[in-house]
Amino acid sequence: MTHLSLLFLFLTSICVAGANWSQFRGEGGLGIGNGSPPVVFSADKNVKWQVEVPHGHSSPCLWGDKIALTGLAEGKLITLCLNKADGRELWRVAAPVAKVEEAHRIGSPAAPSCCTDGERLIAYFGSFGVLAYDWNGKELWQKPLPVPVVEFGTSSSPIIADGKVILVVDQDVGSYMMALDVKTGAEVWRVDRGEFRRGFATPFIWKHGGVEELIVSGSLWTRSYDLKDGKERWSVSGMSRVANTSPIATEEILILCGWNVGGDEDDRVEMEAHDTFLAAQDADKNGVLSEAEFPEGPLQDRFTIIDANKDGQVTKGEYDTMRSMFAKAENQLFAIKPGGRGDISRTHVVWSQMKHLPYVFTPVIANGRVFTVKGGGLASAYEVKSGSPIYQAERLEAASGEYYASAVTAEGRVYVVSQRGVVSVLDAVDDKLTVLARNDLKAPVFASPAIVDGVIYLRTDKKLSAFGK
Repeated sequence: MTHLSLLFLFLTSICVAGANWSQFRGEGGLGIGNGSPPVVFSADKNVKWQVEVPHGHSSPCLWGDKIALTGLAEGKLITLCLNKADGRELWRVAAPVAKVEEAHRIGSPAAPSCCTDGERLIAYFGSFGVLAYDWNGKELWQKPLPVPVVEFGTSSSPIIADGKVILVVDQDVGSYMMALDVKTGAEVWRVDRGEFRRGFATPFIWKHGGVEELIVSGSLWTRSYDLKDGKERWSVSGMSRVANTSPIATEEILILCGWNVGGDEDDRVEMEAHDTFLAAQDADKNGVLSEAEFPEGPLQDRFTIIDANKDGQVTKGEYDTMRSMFAKAENQLFAIKPGGRGDISRTHVVWSQMKHLPYVFTPVIANGRVFTVKGGGLASAYEVKSGSPIYQAERLEAASGEYYASAVTAEGRVYVVSQRGVVSVLDAVDDKLTVLARNDLKAPVFASPAIVDGVIYLRTDKKLSAFGK
């Protein structure tokens, strides 16, 4: 074979590898697209196609010429496949769900994104479990699982690594992580995570120095596991009470982030000692506390969180667990260096930022910088290696509100989407906040975008759109 032929094959392999978006936030979960997506777009400009899709919060999963989504249609949880060229629906199949799980009032029982290894398409619904299809919609295997014990619904997406489907089920009782053989659905290993409460972050594979670590952010701690057998490698404290944000990384630095109510030093949710609280509030003197016995305020507002097993009563054990979590929770964006073993909280944290943190939004790394957006439309950028601010808490004009979709990047630009549907396109190179465009989709957005071959795919509450030059 000639050198020219080898070069052609090499370049072709790069193009093929970059032309897919195989899981939540794309290849490696990094949110990095390829090609040059448009800066300005709308229903009338740079739109390739728009199609109606069932309601759901899962993000597009793309492989070759097809797109996979999940949604809720006519009371059924479905996986559907679209043609990438024109958005035409190719097939849909309903999961054998007996009862659709509850979800938050702005949530969805179709929140986890699909993932694929190119042959098998994996869908996960908290209401059923894991399902594997081929790209023609034929079911290959299924793994029914109990519905997670959390009234907000399931959100963590599965990923595929080392021939395994990795699924994290952090819930209020009985949290666990499991690895399934991607070809058969057989359980390869399971890890008990019983000390962790509810969590919604997607697991992440950190590749550095020839090593692959499975990183899982949870309540109060982030942990690293061995992909082969699920054995713990290291732990780092300093996380929020609920993990919503997924990890991201370069080879040299792992970026972790967590924010939740009660984790800031100047805004703590404090709980009295159980015996003191019980003596004051236990009106019927039965030794447990109902929701009506909690005084109005932040604790009553979080009764269903404190009531871990959802039986309508809070025991001493449940109360003390949540009291400890509120006391230990830390809100921060922080960086970890590789090579840790055991508890690395005091040895491997490189830098930390404690203010202006995102809630659900997962940051993105571009041009050696970490880009975040806090609710209200407050944008920040930091140097990856040092954590030094490039800019901090700069307001995105005409793009306020919450940010549930995570950031993506391509061609030196960062795309961030507010819940109200405003897409702000940020310059990733400038040393100040520079907004290149604001594109109003005029519809709510919870799903994270995908960027493949210069086309950005955006899902609103009712439509999936493809924008390209």
